[in-house]
Amino acid sequence: MLINLRDICSIAEQGNMAIASINTPSLEAVRAALDAAEETGYPVIISHAEGHDPFAPLDYMGPTMVALAERSSALVCVHLDHCEHLSYMRRALEMGFTGAMYDGSFLPYEENVDNSLRASEMCSGFDCGLECELGSMGSREAGSRDEGGTAEESCAVYTDPDQAAEFMSQTNLDVLACSFGTVHGIYKGEPHLSFDTLAGIREKVNVPLVMHGGSGVSNEDYVKVINAGIRKINYYTYGVKYAGEAVGKLIADRRAVKSDAVVYWHDITTAAYEVLFSTFCDVIKVFSNGADPMK
Repeated sequence: MLINLRDICSIAEQGNMAIASINTPSLEAVRAALDAAEETGYPVIISHAEGHDPFAPLDYMGPTMVALAERSSALVCVHLDHCEHLSYMRRALEMGFTGAMYDGSFLPYEENVDNSLRASEMCSGFDCGLECELGSMGSREAGSRDEGGTAEESCAVYTDPDQAAEFMSQTNLDVLACSFGTVHGIYKGEPHLSFDTLAGIREKVNVPLVMHGGSGVSNEDYVKVINAGIRKINYYTYGVKYAGEAVGKLIADRRAVKSDAVVYWHDITTAAYEVLFSTFCDVIKVFSNGADPMK
């Protein structure tokens, strides 16, 4: 069942939980995320990032995501993640996406405000909630990055609470993505989150908050950020990493028995789906923060 970004984050607010926003640039990932939501009984957001378009084109993935979300028994928001071009957002909205993120965090502040306001006006003509980002994780989702660096090494800019309040009032956004110590990609060390920054933002801003770049964050810190007001958490990197490892193991195991063993494509997609489903179930449960499932 399709639900918009505003309403799914309101459910999270009421339950003191976070909704898993899972990037799903393949049929296996879409299936796994929806099946995990139905299995656990919690709402889910399935996302398509503009930066994934070269290997998962919106024209193919968008209609598939919307159609499968409509058929699901779970509450599902179909979301456009890290959109940098408003024309791309328009295409997603016309396909039936119920959430969209305009990412102008890499632009000067005033330009970010202007474009975010245009995005808000665009979303108002559809049943679509808007997420915008203020501050920076230091590396763009669609750009090149040195994975494994800290927020400081990635030149992250933490969100300023006072500026966040101003940004919210100027753009009419529905949820705010903020920077407080995470980065995109895989951590080689331990992330150091600024809970003081997050508390300051929560005090100044009365919309749900979003955490991007959660890879490497411990389950204990996930619970802490949820209790501090995070209502949507993006999840991608480790899920596809585990799926890739499962495929590699499948091939290695088959060829350890017989060096010329055939590994069919459906064997690969099945192995990936099984790991993604298990991983997404675990993530959704952690992010639920003990809230009652909606079965």
